[in-house]
Amino acid sequence: MIANTPKPPYYAVIFTSTRTDGDNDYSLAADRMLELAKQQQGFLGVESARNEVGITVSYWRDLESIKEWKNNAEHSAVREKGRSDWYKQFKTRIAKVERDYEFEK
Repeated sequence: MIANTPKPPYYAVIFTSTRTDGDNDYSLAADRMLELAKQQQGFLGVESARNEVGITVSYWRDLESIKEWKNNAEHSAVREKGRSDWYKQFKTRIAKVERDYEFEK
């Protein structure tokens, strides 16, 4: 599903990853992180896809909202679990969305 974001500007956190073998409770943690992110002030939406490479883009009102999400204690614990158990490699990018447009049939 495509996130319904507001008129720019807003921010995108782009998380790209390759996973280790097996689920190892990853799906449960990912569902919990989405539930938790939705409760965070400034959260605007998320889009995610996974094949060999996973890409999750979360959208945020401002940089302060992103910082608060990063500092969330439960999110921090899950990030550490990701480093130790779930990811072979990941990269996080933060970008300011200055313009967007859309198409829908």
